[in-house]
Order: sequence, then C-alpha cells, then structure tokens
Amino acid sequence: MRATDLSELAAFDAVARHRSFRRASEERGVTASAISHAVSNLEARLGIRLVNRTTRSVSLTDAGAKLFAQLSPAFGDIGSALDALNRFRETPFGKVRINAPNSIAPFVFGPVMGTLIAQNPDLELEIVATDRLVDIVEEGFDAGVRLGESLREGMTAVKIKPRLRLAVVGSPAYFERHPLPRTPADLKTHVCIRNIYPSGAAYAWEFSRAGKIIAFEPTGPLSLDDHELMVEAARSGIALAYVWESRARPYLDSGHLVECLASWSAPGDWLYLYYPTRKYLSAGLRAVVDALRV
Repeated sequence: MRATDLSELAAFDAVARHRSFRRASEERGVTASAISHAVSNLEARLGIRLVNRTTRSVSLTDAGAKLFAQLSPAFGDIGSALDALNRFRETPFGKVRINAPNSIAPFVFGPVMGTLIAQNPDLELEIVATDRLVDIVEEGFDAGVRLGESLREGMTAVKIKPRLRLAVVGSPAYFERHPLPRTPADLKTHVCIRNIYPSGAAYAWEFSRAGKIIAFEPTGPLSLDDHELMVEAARSGIALAYVWESRARPYLDSGHLVECLASWSAPGDWLYLYYPTRKYLSAGLRAVVDALRV
C-alpha cells in the first residue's frame, strides 16, 4: 500500500468518526479542504461514494459504513502499536488534547502545567476549557475532566487533585441589608444567583447535615453559568453566590466576600480525568495522569 493510500484512509477514518470535515482536520492537523481532497481521491480510486456531504451534515453511505467498520479496529491497533513504542523513550512527546469545565480548569491545571512542560519538553499540551457538555471521542480529545457523575461505558476514570468544595458567599454590603442566613431554609428570603449550565438548565445548591443532602433551588432574577462572573456579582453586593470556594478564596481572605452556611456545606467533590479505555496509553497522556492523580 502506498503512503498516499494510507493517508487517505486515515482522513476517511477521521471524517467517519467525527461526522465532520472540520473536526477531522483539527485532529489530523491539516485544513478541512485537504481532508475533503483526500476523501475525494479515495472515492475516485475506489470508484464508489463513501460520504454524503451537505452544507449542514456529513453521513456515511452503506459502502462507507462497511469500510469504516473494518478500518476502525485496524487504525486502533496501529495507534496502540505506536503508543507502545513510547515505553522506549525517556520523555513523552506529541500532543495531548484535554477538555475541562471552564469553572474548574484553573484549579486543576494551574498548579501542574509549568512542571509538566518543563519536565517534558517534547510534550504539547492543549487544554480546551468550556462548561459545554462535550463528547471527548467525537470531538477528538484524548481525555476530559469532570465531577464524579457516572461515565459512559468504555471510559476509564482516574481520581485527580484537587477536591473542590462549594461555598455560599456574599459581600459585606449585602449583609448590611440582609441578615446572615443560619440554615439553607433561610435562603428563601435572600436574593440568590441561579447556577445554570450552558444549555440553560439550572442546578440546585446542595448542603449536607447528618449525612443527608439538602437541595435548595434559587428563584432569583440573575442566572449565570460562569463562576468568575458569579463571584463578581456577589462582590457587587446584589446577591449571594454558590461558587467553588477556591475561586472565591482571595476575596474571602481580603474581606471583600463573606462565607455563610459553612457548617452546612456539602463535602468537597472529587474530580476525575477520564479517557477511552484502551490497551496502551500514550506516554504524553500517561504523564498528565501521573501529574494529576491523587
């Protein structure tokens, strides 16, 4: 098989997995037009259409689906074989793409990025921080970071640092106008920011007492999906915020924010680095796992 044939097959494999020429191009490190050209060349050589293209979607023909079903395990074996060679290198190399929630990415990667790059000069670390729910396989990531909710089958999860705790905070100016809440039930009389996901769905403020979880759902006039913006809103004195304690810590230490209901705070959440289960990990991803694991 010629090298050009293998390159075209690899381009088709990426398009088939992502159902997108753009995402395939990002994974392959070339332009979308180069991916399209490679797939077109493959189709011309085989004399059969493999991909249906429209301005909005990409789908496989029956022939394309059959080819992909046979190619996918083969490329998986090739990737595992190449990853296995990393055991013979002294230092990791190559790109590692990781997705992490924007609200927690600084606390996870801030303490380790400098050391990782300094100790592994051939490692290229690409971190994409977004609170949007991401399918790491579909979007070409090597791994992702999330809280300890259940992961889909076929994923390996590694507990990582730090363990993050959520806290209710408000400004001294706010508490000059409102009494300090003593229990979660007192929050009903306060102005509280609604925490939402990028999808718009809201999630409750959770508290814990005697092993029982208590959920409070704010109904305030302000809904935000970014913890930094929540902290700024709390600092301005307009409402209470439910944020990662680490993000609010500088303002708590300076007195610009005050924590309340600390004795009711739920235990800190463990974070997990997760990635597709496979026989071999690349040396680069293994280095990231070792740097982050508890």
